[in-house]
Amino acid sequence: MLVFIIPLKSAKVSNSWERVTQSFERCIKSICNQTCSDFHAIVVCHEQPKIDFNHPQITYITVNFPPPNETNPIARGDTDKGRKILKGLMYAHQFSPTHTMAVDADDCISNKLAAFIKQHPNSNGWFINKGYKYKEGSKYIYIKRKNFYSMCGTSNIIRYDLNFLPENAEYNRGYGYYKYYIDHGKVRGVLEGKAKPIEPLPFPGAVYIVETGENLFYGSMKLNFNIFDRKSLTQSVKDEFGLYTL
Repeated sequence: MLVFIIPLKSAKVSNSWERVTQSFERCIKSICNQTCSDFHAIVVCHEQPKIDFNHPQITYITVNFPPPNETNPIARGDTDKGRKILKGLMYAHQFSPTHTMAVDADDCISNKLAAFIKQHPNSNGWFINKGYKYKEGSKYIYIKRKNFYSMCGTSNIIRYDLNFLPENAEYNRGYGYYKYYIDHGKVRGVLEGKAKPIEPLPFPGAVYIVETGENLFYGSMKLNFNIFDRKSLTQSVKDEFGLYTL
């Protein structure tokens, strides 16, 4: 079984909780659109979002973590995200997953993931090398042909034991304690260093959605949208990734 972990930011730190909720609903619908039923989704949140979508394979975990101690707003957001991912990973144990995948709550994923993982239960895992970038509201989508995993947090599928979970998790620590769960671009290198390499996923696995008004990093970095990487947002892509305009 593949277990998805979705950390959701709190309404108290959102620019628009309504927008966060709308993006999350699209994300969770995308996750639950898998062609194979061997999956579960764990949402870790301060406040459970009110959406019109329900699914028996979704579990909500509400937490009351205090605000992180970091002064930098990006570090605060990262730390909160990291401890929510850790909380979800610890909880996932009861589902006996072969693999887990952290999914940012405003992204969409391929509906082929659960079926693919079921075919390779003993693999160390995969990083998404090729994926899509999408500007909210556009009629186009852009292919990112390599290094998608360095750009987007929705990018690593890891065998459960390779999460290196602590025996007794702590949820009031600083950034460094959660670093492995946050630094998605470095997971590949960490696992190579431990002689547990993960492979590139052999198909585009996710859509990184920007200009949502809630992206942690998009406001501080420029993403290139090359016209040669642009394609029309077709119905087949919409169907595979559950991508629709908010």
